[in-house]
Amino acid sequence: MLNPMRRLFQGISTRKQFNLSFKPRGLEEFFENGQALPVKQIETGRAWTAAELRNKSWEDLNKLWYVLLKERNLLATQKEEAARNKIDYSYFSNTDRIVACKKSMARIKTVLEQRRQAYEKAVGIDKTNRRERYKKMYQRLKGIITEEDLDKTSSHSGVSDSLKSIRSDNAGSSKI
Repeated sequence: MLNPMRRLFQGISTRKQFNLSFKPRGLEEFFENGQALPVKQIETGRAWTAAELRNKSWEDLNKLWYVLLKERNLLATQKEEAARNKIDYSYFSNTDRIVACKKSMARIKTVLEQRRQAYEKAVGIDKTNRRERYKKMYQRLKGIITEEDLDKTSSHSGVSDSLKSIRSDNAGSSKI
């Protein structure tokens, strides 16, 4: 009974099969439709707004960043190719696409900075305290100070100070 089952599954891989929708193509990715310069201008959309980007997850923003980076590289390649072939730049004008890419990338940076600031505000980290923490972490990594030294200093972590104040507030409210 066991032998027929073995024959049935013989040759079937037990490894998970990955189906990638994106297949890297090498240098072809820097050219649209396999051409160094497009024959006709492709109509494109607008830049992403910050409001749209705020609704995206970290993973989506990361993927979008690299898609936009690849698009900027493609457009820069086309611009250089036009200059190399002495083609009039007015004929080959992708400035709208370049501007849209740059705006979208700048807005992604803005959204991520806003998220960082909101997080730091939520846990009670201020800018000076953050600088002090980074300085202490750097010193610890370089071996200048030890973990024990960090525990002795009370201002090394704004998070721990804010958590202490939250704990003391909660202790008083639990008696009510």
